[in-house]
Amino acid sequence: MLLTTVYALVNLLLILIVCGGLVYLFILLVRALRKYLKSGEIRKENAAVRKSLGDSLKEHRVRCHMTQEFVAERLGVSRQAVSKWENGASDPSTSNLLALAKLYGVSAEELLKNVEA
Repeated sequence: MLLTTVYALVNLLLILIVCGGLVYLFILLVRALRKYLKSGEIRKENAAVRKSLGDSLKEHRVRCHMTQEFVAERLGVSRQAVSKWENGASDPSTSNLLALAKLYGVSAEELLKNVEA
């Protein structure tokens, strides 16, 4: 009789520990979800910053009425390289960035002004 009571108490204690752990995990999950939801504006802003170099390159190229092929020929690179720069798949080298700025008639700072490292 005493042994069954001890087993019952041990089982009850284990159940309470498991339930407490589940409650703790639930609380952590709710906190993480609230933090994620509050960061929505920051995530949108960071996404805009990440794509700004490609957008800036494309805007300046279009403003100057140039095609990707023309820009590629002037810089001595492929048209696909120019496309990758504008799509954000890759970044131009420093020398190509300076050449782009000169070609578009702006400073390199103007091309990079909204870009965060």
